[in-house]
Formats: sequence, structure tokens, C-alpha cells
Amino acid sequence: MFVFSNLMIAIARILDIGLSLYMYVVIARAILSWVNPDPYNPIVRFLNCVTEPVLFRIRKRLPLFWGGIDFSPILVILVIIFIQAFVVQSLVQMAARIG
Repeated sequence: MFVFSNLMIAIARILDIGLSLYMYVVIARAILSWVNPDPYNPIVRFLNCVTEPVLFRIRKRLPLFWGGIDFSPILVILVIIFIQAFVVQSLVQMAARIG
């Protein structure tokens, strides 16, 4: 059973790293939205392509507050933190009980 335990720990680590990287991408996108970046810049295009599907789905359901402030990046970051605290930690604890 230690093999399955190690597999669950590896999956939890990869999920944690992936979620952390995506959170940093969302933060970079939010910071870039404060300035007027060149839309043809490859980095800006990459950030938009990676984050827009998630942010758009949240923006459709979330009303705009205080003069059009977009809270969708904050909500995405909070969801990522929740997934890291709940799902990743649950996987690690289940793997510890198995192994």
C-alpha cells in the first residue's frame, strides 16, 4: 500500500504546485490590468489566454461593485486557496493514513 500512498502524495504535490503557479498567473494578470499593456505582447496574450476562460465564467455571475471594480481575480485566488487547504491537505492526510 505504500506505493498508492506515495502516488497520492505525488499527486497532491503536483496539484499544489499547479494551483500555486496558476494563482501567480492570476495575480500577474490583475496587476497588468492596472496599467495599459500592449495587447500584442506575447506575455500579455499568454496571460489573457490562460486566465480569461476562468475569469469570464466568474464575471458572468458576479456583479460589478463600486464603479466597475472586477473582483473575479480575488474570487479565483480564494477558490485556489480553498482547494489547496481542503483537497490537497485531504490527499496528504489520506496518504499518511494508508502508508
